[in-house]
Amino acid sequence: MRKNIQKIALLVMCLLANACTTLTDSAGTFTITVVGTNDVHGELANFRGGLSNFSGYVSILRNARAPHGAVVLLDAGDMWQGTLESNINEGAAVVSVYNALGFDAATIGNHEFDFGPVGERFIPEEPGDDPQGALKLRASEAEFPIVAANLIDVETGRPIAWDNVKPSAMISKRGVKIGVIGVTTAETLQSTIRANTRGLAMAPLAPTIEREARALKSDGAQLVIVVAHAGGECLSFEDPTDLSSCEQDDEIFRVARALTPGLVDQIIGGHHHEGIAHVVNGIAITSAYKSAVAFDRVDYEFESSTGALVAREVFPPQPICGHVDSAGDCVRHDAPQARVAQYEGKAVAPMPSVQRLIDPAIAAAASLKAEPLGVTALTPITREGEPNAAIGRLMTDAILEATGADVAIHNVAGGIRADFPAGDLTFGDVFRVFPFDNRISVLDVTGSDLRKLLTHQVHNATRRAGISGLRVTVVCQNNTLSLTMQLNDGRLIEDDDVVRLASNDFLLLGGDAIFDPITPEGGFEIDTSQPKVRDVWVDWFRARGGSLSASDYLTPEQT
Repeated sequence: MRKNIQKIALLVMCLLANACTTLTDSAGTFTITVVGTNDVHGELANFRGGLSNFSGYVSILRNARAPHGAVVLLDAGDMWQGTLESNINEGAAVVSVYNALGFDAATIGNHEFDFGPVGERFIPEEPGDDPQGALKLRASEAEFPIVAANLIDVETGRPIAWDNVKPSAMISKRGVKIGVIGVTTAETLQSTIRANTRGLAMAPLAPTIEREARALKSDGAQLVIVVAHAGGECLSFEDPTDLSSCEQDDEIFRVARALTPGLVDQIIGGHHHEGIAHVVNGIAITSAYKSAVAFDRVDYEFESSTGALVAREVFPPQPICGHVDSAGDCVRHDAPQARVAQYEGKAVAPMPSVQRLIDPAIAAAASLKAEPLGVTALTPITREGEPNAAIGRLMTDAILEATGADVAIHNVAGGIRADFPAGDLTFGDVFRVFPFDNRISVLDVTGSDLRKLLTHQVHNATRRAGISGLRVTVVCQNNTLSLTMQLNDGRLIEDDDVVRLASNDFLLLGGDAIFDPITPEGGFEIDTSQPKVRDVWVDWFRARGGSLSASDYLTPEQT
């Protein structure tokens, strides 16, 4: 995401340069604009993005489409987990805002499972705890359908059928029947806490979409749109047919190529937090980063007399700003030269009905977010260079020191969600870095098991964990890989040694498959009395005090 900030700024300037473009329909036609969001992660308000500012763009588009056209508003999952404003009410604030925005449908992302049962327990601990209780409650509160076709109930062998959750939905806009199918990534069971996906299995995406799309077409769907919490990445958006900047082996591109041509019109993707606005196998694939910094837009033009689709335009990710400076960059409202952002020649103003819901949610979290930790960051401490980024090393070192373990392992790739800014750190800063309610877990492992785990890490090219407390030397000779493990105090770890290892329950329960090589049959026993990882960090910062900088946690070659 960080590498795309400059690109988003350039897109903002491009939009400003074309601010006088109108959206009026030509004679004899009308337009349906499909607006997509993904990976909002509870971002209610921010000067760069946020649902508050996004509502202003939705309002402009709806006014432009009236009276002949329409706007379809869809979300590709990971809606509510990620900010204090949303997490303290288990996503209720986001659902209420989505209702006010008038979403037409949304799908389930892997992080929709993070809250577990309703209430304080975030994984099931008692026999009556429903591992998907919070998700089911939020889905029942939505005034739009939640579509999930490839999440399978293992008892029935069929797609889940919870209150207001179904595989697909048919909506109608200006007489056009639009079928919407929901799917989520094949990685779902490994990329959320497994205890909360108990009783669920995953069906393959492409065959599931194919089946649902054919059924929708038989029911008269003129457009078929997939909201898929699965993604990919492209870097250039000048030409939707030019895929040279795209990672074409990413999941969403493989799915699109596997579908029968002409069956699906658009896929709104997510999960990867990257941008896409391209056409693959005749399908428009769109995705708009994360945290509501941008939205997808595809315009479909229909002939008024016959209802036939005559044109489609795929837009690049559309940046969301409340205010911009003279260069077109998103800025805070009180920044020098700040002016209200415009979209298609209209000033962006949050919808009052949305803002009335957001303001109390922000107020409820404000005092907790502002609590000081007594530590000053002399420089920003960032995720650059994961898994060996400065912030990952800092947080993994803190777990090691706080627990007194020999070795600490933390999911820094994916588990560290934000950077520390320079300045006095607060609880809110730590929460943004780690918005998950995972608990600390400490266990004894043999040197042999630690070797198996680390060997597995060597072969893992995507989700490598952060490791603190030891130095690992890897030698590959004659097609044989060998590891030497040395603790910080200089001791070599032999296979028969017992090592005290600190991690978290997300990983021990199967997250990111990091502990798979040594997971016992029946799984690890999780001590639910242990503190949350985030609270351990907060206590560590408060006890430490003083100042720190990125260079404290980087090797010489990184500085």
